[in-house]
Amino acid sequence: MSTHEEADRPAARPRIRSRRRRNIWIAAGVAAAVALAAGVVAGLSNSDAEDTGTITKDGTLVYAVAGTQVSLDPAVAATAVTSLVNRNIFDSLVAQTGPDSFDGWLADSWTISPDGRTYRFALREGVAFHDGTPFTADAVRASLDHIVDPKTKSAYAASLISAYQETRVIDPLTAEVVLKQPFTPFLQALSTPSLGIQSPKALADPTYRPVGTGPFAFESWEQGKAETLTRFDAYRWPAPGSAHSGAAHLGKLVFQFISEDATRYGALTSGQVQAIGGVPPVSADDLGKREDFTLHSDETPGLNYNVYLNQSRGPLTDPVVRRALTASVDVAKLVKSIYFGHFPVADNAISEVTAGYDASARDDLTRYDPDNAKRLLDQAGWNATDSEGFRVKDGARLSLVWPYWPDGTREQRDVVADGIRAQARAVGIDIQRPTVDTGTYVEKYLIGGGYDLVDVSFARPTPDVLRFAFFSANTYAKAGGNVALVNSPQLDSWVTGAAATTDPKQAAGNYSSVQHEVLKQAYIIPIYTPVSLTGYAKSVRDLTFDAQTYPRFYDAWLSA
Repeated sequence: MSTHEEADRPAARPRIRSRRRRNIWIAAGVAAAVALAAGVVAGLSNSDAEDTGTITKDGTLVYAVAGTQVSLDPAVAATAVTSLVNRNIFDSLVAQTGPDSFDGWLADSWTISPDGRTYRFALREGVAFHDGTPFTADAVRASLDHIVDPKTKSAYAASLISAYQETRVIDPLTAEVVLKQPFTPFLQALSTPSLGIQSPKALADPTYRPVGTGPFAFESWEQGKAETLTRFDAYRWPAPGSAHSGAAHLGKLVFQFISEDATRYGALTSGQVQAIGGVPPVSADDLGKREDFTLHSDETPGLNYNVYLNQSRGPLTDPVVRRALTASVDVAKLVKSIYFGHFPVADNAISEVTAGYDASARDDLTRYDPDNAKRLLDQAGWNATDSEGFRVKDGARLSLVWPYWPDGTREQRDVVADGIRAQARAVGIDIQRPTVDTGTYVEKYLIGGGYDLVDVSFARPTPDVLRFAFFSANTYAKAGGNVALVNSPQLDSWVTGAAATTDPKQAAGNYSSVQHEVLKQAYIIPIYTPVSLTGYAKSVRDLTFDAQTYPRFYDAWLSA
């Protein structure tokens, strides 16, 4: 998403593949307001029309990404890295083929009951898991039951199917999924890697190993360093829109986890890896000029990179203080100076390319105005300062805790935080940045709630992502993204009503109301729209990208 005053973008350059998706859709069965950009299913390829070389088999593609795997189980982890890797291991029942359309994948077809609560799937025959077991309705039941099982401790997937009640096995190739209430985003949820179908045999094994039906099988994991996948030679059931059938062209996929931007970029340009995700914006123009590389750019649908203000504790329980903090931050200046025009400045919880985005919501965003920030702090009773210039009230300093998790930081978000701290300090707000490991970050902060600020983005091409972020029951401890710990019956009514209705106007109205309200109440400070900047060598051919901007490797191959 970008404002009308968005950062300037560089002119188109040779070999840069860029598009801005405007996937405006509400849910399955709801009419699209704007058509999805052409090519979502088959994706965009780096092969030019004149490049018609013979496709080679085998070869190892090494792809470096920022971040790391925290869990191999797609039902557990919520990170983009996990979805990126697991999309190659796990297929889904359905595939998203357009703004409001879905096609069969592991399911040949399906019917939906008149009350919208029961989905009957006719499953594809002849599909097998990597461990040799056949794909049947038992696998659908085992996978969905595993996701919602409290023992799984899902950090995201369970929230996608919060309406799930049970799966009935009608016969080996017929599964009936029953929901507690109508839930129109259900098919879109089923299409994500987080709800990929897993082998019941593997799920029953106490020693977890990811086993799916995808084009690549799990081989090994060096925690914090790399994960290796090998081609599944028996593969015969690709996603709709794939360019070929049968086994993948590549023999192996190696995902290297390299968090440092310069190191990852250097690995690409020196030939140590053939492709990287998260091209540093400072290097993007340079890469785009080089004839031996391709730069692919896509704005990401879903939640923008936002700073979430925990309104359940401390000074931020006061909306006036939340607005003061928002007014103290010159977001546009920070984003333009750090990202060189490649990342649009945000003014909404969701990106402009997300379905249901309402541009008018920006009118409720508290704008940068440090003088106004000072007036608001005075109004809230923080009208005195200590010896260091920080605001105080009743003898206590206006101090906020924003934990810093190095292993999960990407896209120079630590630099953004430094800028926000400096600007907040100028109006007398103290922001503390304790550095923490993954365990502490999750247990003490995300689950324990011992924070005032948390920063995060989340990719998902549906406005139902607003329910994930702001429904009161969707706290992190319950597999949701409500890290602002909002508890608003009105917001709850809007997001649940939008998910249950088949009336596109009602859904659009509800989603619009949510966007206005979260800005009016200053539950977030929108920062920027994440942009998928993928760089790869010219030897990488037919790499495609899905609706969530993740690269797809099934059709990819390596030229000499």
